[in-house]
Amino acid sequence: MMFDMNDKENQKPTNTSEEIGGTVKTRNVFANRNFTLTFLGALVSNVAALFYSFAVSFYILKITNNNALIQGLYLAVGGITFCVVTLFGGVISDRFNKAKIMYMCDYLKGGIIVGFTLLLMLVIKSVVWQVASLFIVTVLLNAIAGIFTPASASLLPQIVKEQQFQQAQSYFSILNSFQSIVGVILAGILYTLVPINVLFMIVGGCYILSAISEMFIRYDSKFEKRDEKLTIKMVFDDIKSGFKYLVSIKAILAMMICVLFINFFFSPIFDNFAPYFIATDVTGTNYIFHEYMAPEMWSSFFSVAVGLGSLIMGIVLSTLKQREKCNGLVRWSMIAVSLAVTSMAVSYVLFKSSYIDINALLIIVIAILFVVGVCIVLINVPSTTVMMRIVDKDKFGKVSSVSNIGSQGLIPLSMFLGGLALNYIGSIGLLATCAGGLLITSLILFFIKPVREI
Repeated sequence: MMFDMNDKENQKPTNTSEEIGGTVKTRNVFANRNFTLTFLGALVSNVAALFYSFAVSFYILKITNNNALIQGLYLAVGGITFCVVTLFGGVISDRFNKAKIMYMCDYLKGGIIVGFTLLLMLVIKSVVWQVASLFIVTVLLNAIAGIFTPASASLLPQIVKEQQFQQAQSYFSILNSFQSIVGVILAGILYTLVPINVLFMIVGGCYILSAISEMFIRYDSKFEKRDEKLTIKMVFDDIKSGFKYLVSIKAILAMMICVLFINFFFSPIFDNFAPYFIATDVTGTNYIFHEYMAPEMWSSFFSVAVGLGSLIMGIVLSTLKQREKCNGLVRWSMIAVSLAVTSMAVSYVLFKSSYIDINALLIIVIAILFVVGVCIVLINVPSTTVMMRIVDKDKFGKVSSVSNIGSQGLIPLSMFLGGLALNYIGSIGLLATCAGGLLITSLILFFIKPVREI
């Protein structure tokens, strides 16, 4: 079903504040129908992505006999695909209807997952072809995500008023935290209780439901250049202009470069180490409640710890006044994350040296991840709010895609190297390398002058 983007209802200005006793009080952003629809679509779509990534991480290890290299290569291939396509996705999102891009992408993802599952049930039987099929699917899904992500990011500043940017970002942070708590637990339960094919079908259905919600989003599309014919030259010119525009904003550029390396060292901890640690160190031990739950559930608990910390801080930030500058908060939070990961590495060494048992380690890791969750919100929400405020709306898609590449461009390489590290220098070597890299990068970020401007 298609909707007229010039609908009269959507030509009316959205009043987001009201005067009470001589002071102006900002209305809740959920009074905005477009934001509510976007939020609901994100809820269902993110649950689908979470279920799929959780299941695939353990499924690959299971069918390949805990081969961390194959798992790392799988993650790297998906990440590279996402980064490459995101550049073009930013250009597309600035020129076409963002809501339409979003629901078409979700329909495609749902159809691919359902089709792949049917092939897995009826045709694909050998391990080699299962692994090959998973690689093909991750390329397709990440290519679609590379188009979807800039569109969804650039939609928010157009449907939400500036004084509600922090509130909107805080609610999305709460959403992500809620999913990390409830969604990951549910993913762990489903993974252990239902066949993998059934879980994949649920994922496909979630994407389709998300697309239905996104079809009802309507907004003022005056910033889109749909009257211009899109050519290959124009695409590359737009990408180039996005880079130039981002370079002109030195504070965001400096932050982006630092986050690039922070993600490089942090990503292998969750994507490579956590599943491998559960498969090799937790499985077969007398961990807490081992009589009642599978070891894979500990991956859910790790995400719950991060989610709970993020949820609490997201709720706090949603009630606070929007900051003009966030440099001190961001820099100190980065330092706290690096110290937390260093503590995790030290605790794991103590476990391997038999100074603490598996249960003590699990409790320590959960406590550390709670702190990480708090800090992630203190970094992401204020910095994203500043970016939404200072970047021109007609350039936000390109800038968002370029900044995504700039901050995540090394993640595919880090996931592949994480798999290699686990195979050749072991878990301790991987954790020590990541902790050291995070600490050095955070200290560099702390003293960079342009970051103090944001």
